Amino acid sequence: MDTIRDKLWLWGHAAGSHDKGWGLPGSSRMTPAEAALYMGVPNVILVRYEGRPEPPFAQYALPLRAVQQVVWSVVGAGGATEDEERRQVIELAETMPNLTGVMMDDFFREPSVEGEAGVLSPRALRALREQLSLPERRLDLWVVLYGHQLDLPVRDHLSLCDQVSFWTWKAEDLDHLEHDFATVEALAPSCGKLLGCYMWDYGNKQPMPVERMAQQCEMGLRWLREGRIEGMIFLATCICDLGLETVEWTRRWIAQVGDPNL
Repeated sequence: MDTIRDKLWLWGHAAGSHDKGWGLPGSSRMTPAEAALYMGVPNVILVRYEGRPEPPFAQYALPLRAVQQVVWSVVGAGGATEDEERRQVIELAETMPNLTGVMMDDFFREPSVEGEAGVLSPRALRALREQLSLPERRLDLWVVLYGHQLDLPVRDHLSLCDQVSFWTWKAEDLDHLEHDFATVEALAPSCGKLLGCYMWDYGNKQPMPVERMAQQCEMGLRWLREGRIEGMIFLATCICDLGLETVEWTRRWIAQVGDPNL
């Protein structure tokens, strides 16, 4: 039987990825694998950020063979993606048994004049799904959805995804989390769902108040036990060594709640 800890994930970037531009109080040296060990979280989502890590990915992925599950981005931060990058991730999965899915980060946007709301069209997503069938297993297709994107025409894209991770960009908007998540459930009834939990208030470029972190965690734990979500994701590995109060609170919370069975 799975424990609560088995359902927890860390959102991973190369060390130092968020050092500039987000108002953080220092420079990070922590790698995704180190952060997983430090936080006591068994699963990692590795997302390319400003071109890092650069392909080929095999050597960078080596430490992540030690974690339980890995999901690797085929659409990186800012919606960046290339055919060759997607090909290399799928090739990596063929030699990495614990790589169980691929992530599409920052995937949705205001529709262009052609009416397209996703970085990839539904047709391109169908083609990608076909590539995710490996000889021994099938990789899940994950996507990011933000609370401020719920009015976009995303339903057709979501119907082609296996897992949707839902994020609230600004701390004050967590007041609407219950309502917004119900909207996600209506938009994506066939998808598994995970609650994304920021440990820094990136939308306001300031610390995430501990009471807001507790709000996210306790709501996510309740939904996990009720079966409304399949997991929780904490962002990000590249802030876990900065001495942030909310990161340390989250680490203690994981230690307290992680081991009971669901």
